[in-house]
Amino acid sequence: MVELDETDRRLLRKLQADASLSLEQLGAAVQLSTNSVWRRVKRLEAEGVITRRIALLDPQAVGLGLTVFVAIKTGDHSFAWLSRFREAASAHPEIVEIYRMAGDTDYLLKLHVAGMEDYDRVYKKLIAKVALSDVSASFAMETLKNERALPV
Repeated sequence: MVELDETDRRLLRKLQADASLSLEQLGAAVQLSTNSVWRRVKRLEAEGVITRRIALLDPQAVGLGLTVFVAIKTGDHSFAWLSRFREAASAHPEIVEIYRMAGDTDYLLKLHVAGMEDYDRVYKKLIAKVALSDVSASFAMETLKNERALPV
C-alpha cells in the first residue's frame, strides 16, 4: 500500500472527477505549484496509484444501452482453463469487466451491448472457445449509481 498524504488524496479526488484538468488547474485546486503537482502526479503514476487516465462514455449515447451481468460456474479450476477463459473473454470488447469470485459464482462478467442479439452473439462466441458449466445472465433495467471514482 502506498502512503498518501492529504494533498495526494485531494489531488486524486480532483483527477478522478476530471482527468482533463491542466497542471495549473490542479495546482490551484490543491494549493500547490505546477511543478509540485507534476512531481506528485508522476510519483503517483510510478507507484501504480494512477494506472491510466481515460474518458468515460455514456453507453446509451454510443449505442450500447444494455448492461448485462453474467455469472459463470466452471467445473475446471485449472490454470490452463483460466488462461483460455481469460484470453477468450478478453477478446470481446463488449466484456468490460471480468472478476474471479469467491462463493457460488466462479466468474462475474459485465458487458455493454446494443441489445439481446448482441449479447447472444458474444455468448455464443465465448462458449465456442471455452467450456462453461453454468451461465446465468442478468440484464440491468436501470442504473441507480455508476461511480468509478474511489473514495480516497
